[in-house]
Amino acid sequence: MLNDTVERVTDRIVKRSATGRDAYLKRMARAAEDGPARAHLSCSGQAHAYAAAGPDQATLATKSAGNLGIITTYNDMLSAHQPFERFPEIIRDAARSVGGTAQVAGGVPAMCDGVTQGTPGMELSLFSRDVIAMAAGVGLSHNVFDAAAFLGVCDKIVPGLVIAAQAFGHLPAVFLPAGPMTSGISNDEKAEVRMKFAAGEVGRAELMASEMAAYHGPGTCTFYGTANTNQMLMEFMGLHLPGASFVTPNTPLRDALTATGTKRALAVSHLGNEYTPVCDVLDERAYVNGIVGLHATGGSTNLLIHLVAMARAGGIVLDWQDFEELAQVTPLLARVYPNGLADVNHFHAAGGLGYMIGQLLEAGLLHEDVTTIAGKGLGRYAQDPKLTGDELHWQEGPAETLNDKILRPASDPFQPTGGLKRLHGSLGVAVSKVSAVKPEHQVIEAPVRVFHDQESVKTAYKDGEFASDVIVVVRFQGPKANGMPELHSLTPVLANLQAKGLKVALVTDGRMSGASGKVLSAIHVCPEAVDGGPISRLEDGDILRVDADQGVLDIMTDGVLARAPAVADLSGNEYGQGRELFANFRNLVQSADTGASCV
Repeated sequence: MLNDTVERVTDRIVKRSATGRDAYLKRMARAAEDGPARAHLSCSGQAHAYAAAGPDQATLATKSAGNLGIITTYNDMLSAHQPFERFPEIIRDAARSVGGTAQVAGGVPAMCDGVTQGTPGMELSLFSRDVIAMAAGVGLSHNVFDAAAFLGVCDKIVPGLVIAAQAFGHLPAVFLPAGPMTSGISNDEKAEVRMKFAAGEVGRAELMASEMAAYHGPGTCTFYGTANTNQMLMEFMGLHLPGASFVTPNTPLRDALTATGTKRALAVSHLGNEYTPVCDVLDERAYVNGIVGLHATGGSTNLLIHLVAMARAGGIVLDWQDFEELAQVTPLLARVYPNGLADVNHFHAAGGLGYMIGQLLEAGLLHEDVTTIAGKGLGRYAQDPKLTGDELHWQEGPAETLNDKILRPASDPFQPTGGLKRLHGSLGVAVSKVSAVKPEHQVIEAPVRVFHDQESVKTAYKDGEFASDVIVVVRFQGPKANGMPELHSLTPVLANLQAKGLKVALVTDGRMSGASGKVLSAIHVCPEAVDGGPISRLEDGDILRVDADQGVLDIMTDGVLARAPAVADLSGNEYGQGRELFANFRNLVQSADTGASCV
């Protein structure tokens, strides 16, 4: 039986979205009726499309076999995307084996927040999601494809690709991940060295050695941040093959999943008997399943922005109230760093997403009756892929967790409610990731120190200005102000203050990393400061209450809302590192709680 809250929230989303969803589905139906333009192109147009297809040129020109369009985020600077260098050839070979063809339709940018953290480049990060969506749209706009394969992993990349996939929602699509890198030094060791560096106890040489031991090879970073949260979502929402998310790169099983995903995408095109377009996969139930997965795994706060934007691309309207109500009935089943010591490889070995999906289905917390790239029903996703010789097959996943320090059954969770919380009150609305925050740190009422950038916070810390309980407010960090950069470089500073016995929290209209951890943070505050929200009226010494237990974000000092809003000089955000190219994005972007979208 489906949980009452899951059913009620789903029904509310369906009703709220009815008009937009109906219009979207009608557009997709018209596009499906028209079909790919390949057969209707002029001879010159077809020659342009096939000229570089090599051994596939004749098949494209003379047969009606399925043609798969590949959208790739390959680059060899970023570990998560370097494995995609090999994928097009694997995909082409797999397509040929079933009489089809595949072409790289286009490449899209893939930036790493880990590289740009704390630099001006981070101010392009959130907007890169919309650039990715538009670039993928350009690639598919040639309209010569019967299905699509999306190669992407990290923070803004998968959401951008999903937005594009829904713009072409009449096409079937499979998402083909690269997988996580093999485990390096423990995440706890890495975090300890970062904290020591912030405190001046070790030098840059020791810090560099630690970081290189953690990030050491091809594949996604192994902590449970936004990148791996994305992979979880693609499985919960039915766009990966079952069990595909956390298989390491350049292994026989990874290659077999890539080849099988290719064949499956062609099999569910309009040319076969199982036509399964993206618009049928990503319905309201799929998004609810994704939100439940987000809570059950203690996933990244970034997805409270991305899922809203992704859903709107398919005519579905989500709000943070939906997330909060689903969190109240979803148990936290996983402890993966920063919520624990394990990494995603350990999580996968303990039973992984297959075990978790099985548990949540049994508890009535997921919609089983959904359409997926693997066929009807989410039950398939409780299975594990196995390779016997050259044959890929699926078998039932483990009935019990193989490590209850990492993964637990729904009947005995780490905590009874999900790892993300919506906060609201006189300061506005915000979100908080509490899965890694100890209960004794989840409520703080203290004076604020107000800053307009994260470097000023670090300077104040180095100057010894934080000697008592404090709520650090960093404002003018919202999407309209400067693109809403992550403020993850503040984590070691705040963690050090907390380790000294101070009560400390962060309040910001910016973002924290998907790796946000053990310090209480109220982030994505709306309205943002540049819009004159209450956060713009705070002054040093005002008392705030941040209560993640009760979901409260309140100004306790009288008269604050009667003040004139502060005004910041934002001219420094306008130029350098490509920021001048994104002025229109800053002018057009919507609020964080509506997806911070420009498209």
